[in-house]
Amino acid sequence: MTKLQHGGNYEPPLVERGGRGGTIIRILLLAFVLIGVSAAFVFFQQALDNEIVLGVLGVLAMVGIFFLVSSVIGFVEVMPQSRSDALARAFMAGHRDGILVTDAKGRTIYANAAYGRLTGAGKAAAVQPLEPLLSRHRESSEALYRLVNGIREGREGHEEFRLPQPLGRSSGQGSEAHWYRLKARILKEDEGRPERFSVWQLTDITSERDDQERFFRELQNAIDYLDHAPAGFFSAGRKGEIFYVNATLADWLGIDLTKFVPRSLSIADLVAGEGMALIQSVQAAPGLQRTETLDLDLRRTNGQSLPVRLLHSVTSMRDGAPGESRTIVLARQPGVEGDQSASAMRFTRFFNNTPMAIASVDGDGKILRINAPFLRLFSGVVSRDDVEAGAQLETIVHEGARQQLMEALAAAKDRQGDIAPIDCRHPGDESRYVRFYVNAVIDESDEAPEEVAIVYAVETTEQKALETQMAQTQKMNAVGTLAGGIAHDFNNVLTAILLSSDHLLLQARPSDASFADLMEIKRNANRAAVLVRQLLAFSRKQTMRPAVLNLTDVVGDLRMLVDRLISGTNVKLEVDYGRDLWPVRTDLSQFEQVLINLCVNARDAMPEGGTILLKTRNVPADQTSNYPQADLPSEDFVMVEVSDTGTGIPPEIMDKIFEPFFTTKEVGKGTGLGLSMVYGIVKQSGGYIYPESDVGRGTSFRIFLPRHVPEAVAAVQPGGGDAPVVTTEAAAAPTSEQVDLTGNSAVVLLVEDEEAVRRGGKRMLETRGYTVHEAGSGIEALEIMEELGGQVDIVVSDVVMPEMDGPTLLGELRKKHPDLKFIFVSGYAEDAFARNLPADAKFGFLPKPFSLKQLAVAVREMLDS
Repeated sequence: MTKLQHGGNYEPPLVERGGRGGTIIRILLLAFVLIGVSAAFVFFQQALDNEIVLGVLGVLAMVGIFFLVSSVIGFVEVMPQSRSDALARAFMAGHRDGILVTDAKGRTIYANAAYGRLTGAGKAAAVQPLEPLLSRHRESSEALYRLVNGIREGREGHEEFRLPQPLGRSSGQGSEAHWYRLKARILKEDEGRPERFSVWQLTDITSERDDQERFFRELQNAIDYLDHAPAGFFSAGRKGEIFYVNATLADWLGIDLTKFVPRSLSIADLVAGEGMALIQSVQAAPGLQRTETLDLDLRRTNGQSLPVRLLHSVTSMRDGAPGESRTIVLARQPGVEGDQSASAMRFTRFFNNTPMAIASVDGDGKILRINAPFLRLFSGVVSRDDVEAGAQLETIVHEGARQQLMEALAAAKDRQGDIAPIDCRHPGDESRYVRFYVNAVIDESDEAPEEVAIVYAVETTEQKALETQMAQTQKMNAVGTLAGGIAHDFNNVLTAILLSSDHLLLQARPSDASFADLMEIKRNANRAAVLVRQLLAFSRKQTMRPAVLNLTDVVGDLRMLVDRLISGTNVKLEVDYGRDLWPVRTDLSQFEQVLINLCVNARDAMPEGGTILLKTRNVPADQTSNYPQADLPSEDFVMVEVSDTGTGIPPEIMDKIFEPFFTTKEVGKGTGLGLSMVYGIVKQSGGYIYPESDVGRGTSFRIFLPRHVPEAVAAVQPGGGDAPVVTTEAAAAPTSEQVDLTGNSAVVLLVEDEEAVRRGGKRMLETRGYTVHEAGSGIEALEIMEELGGQVDIVVSDVVMPEMDGPTLLGELRKKHPDLKFIFVSGYAEDAFARNLPADAKFGFLPKPFSLKQLAVAVREMLDS
């Protein structure tokens, strides 16, 4: 044994097997080598020179004598032992935890003295393996079972278990229960000898457990004291999330602590009114702590307010970031303090909970006192510390209105009344607006004799937005009314031109020199009619034939056409279809024109190329708030979005893009009616449209059409049941070979206040064989009907006329002639006047401008119906 093994704390291990096996093998090998060398000398002694043999034997003799003498005096050990092995054995032998080493078959290889003391083994023969020791109790046997399985799978671990009495004692000795910790490790000797051993470390942790239980009891007592203290308390993290609420505060606020989870509430959830602005105004300097007294209201779970006084303590990180906070809550009970103090606290409560920002200032504009809404409104501009340091009123006013405010403050200093309010932008955010009211202080108090004015501030951002929106709506309606009126009069002119050109074309031959000029007149009149229809679309007075549509099919059918429109450019079209789109009700051809116009505009906005995205989505009623700019009602919509990656629309012209004749394109490349027509068609369909644009990044137009819900009753054909409803396109379809357009002596009463249209219509119908009587107004038409004794087959009447309009004329004629056939002619949409007629009124409709053939087809189909 080495000198390390002779210390005073050294206890020899109870079991130590297989420790010198390697040394014995080396000694045996040395013995065999020496025997072999001796045999070689004997066998080869004749072949070696005697002097060489004697020399070798002499050297060997000297080496042997040296090692013998060295071993006697202790200079060389016969069986050397490494210092690391000695240290390891000394460490394990002197360890106060019980250590047991077993081989792969579970045989005990090593057990230190501490293991013997823990298990009650006084000698090596009494040392027991762990299994018989721990298998007597369920808890310890299960722990050992888990560790053994882990060792087999190559996993180390530890378990803690409780025994009713210490190990090595019988149950009859009546000892107290003990706690033990058992650790299991895997030990391999070296790569040359891959034999694996298990090292078990057994520790008595009873005293450690006792200390833990004593600490937990003390902690529980402290928590119980804090929970039932006569004051409320809560602690919060850096972002205001609440970690702890004591039982007193929870009882005051009605919080169920059994359901409370840390971080599930925030300070903002507890504070009522504008008190959160006061709490956020308390900020500590970097690395320091700050405590402030605040009078405000907390919010109970039933919505009621609880007036309290807070002792709010906040910390700050070294970098200035907000830290955690601790807050004591004192309930303000009536009658506890003096009347004067109670009145002051009551005033503070109302002062901080008013919905208006309030500040008192002196004659030089210095802010003396502010309330919580003031801190919230001007957050980022002025803080509580700034006010305490003597902040000036001009710091909270936009630079454009500072002069006005100082003049108002001077008027208040002179005790003037009726000071005009001041409207200006928010000093910290120019997209917001604020209105200031300055009132002079008439009754000075002893508390603040220097106070000369009270300044009230109200945010008017939403009001400004509504005013702007209302002004824009009124402007669009006014422009629409003007456009509709112009279009109506222009339609009469175009109708006369088209009828006259048709009459001349009937008399001319293609070989005539004037034939080409007449065709040019008609062609340009039709082009003008297209512009008129666009104006009517903007004014929402055009003729529409709504039908129930699936926008997935509409967009799919248009995709090929849009591809042709963008061919030859670097523009790419992408389509993102929404799933299970709801049906909508609109005019198919008009809505196709809307999408084409938007796609063409998107193409023109990307001269260097880009991507057009067509996207469709359902927007349920509960998601309309996601699009606040569109101001959608709470109902189901289907959205169609057309977006591009082009140049974008500057903010200064965004409000003008839907105005007729407004365009940013070069002269000759746009009429400025495209987006106005889009706007009118969408509005006439009951939908909404709003654009979003980012200059340099692109523009998106979102169209929202209301979801169509089929009615349970049978649908009534608009405009007169089974009577034919004729449009320009429908009337143009039949040919003279398909339909007989001759009059067959039928009598027509033509009612039109525009003489050129009336004269042209009469002449055209007479060329078809009709007998035509004309009237310039509704009253004149009634007189002619009386003169003819009701012998009229059909009445063709304008809608808008002086003295008596078309719908009134229809009602008067149907009183005596209920089966009289009737056709309305108008440049306005049918819906513009049909709503003023009885639901069962039957009539036809022909939109202006119209050609000779369209007029003849409409009359012939109505007569044949």
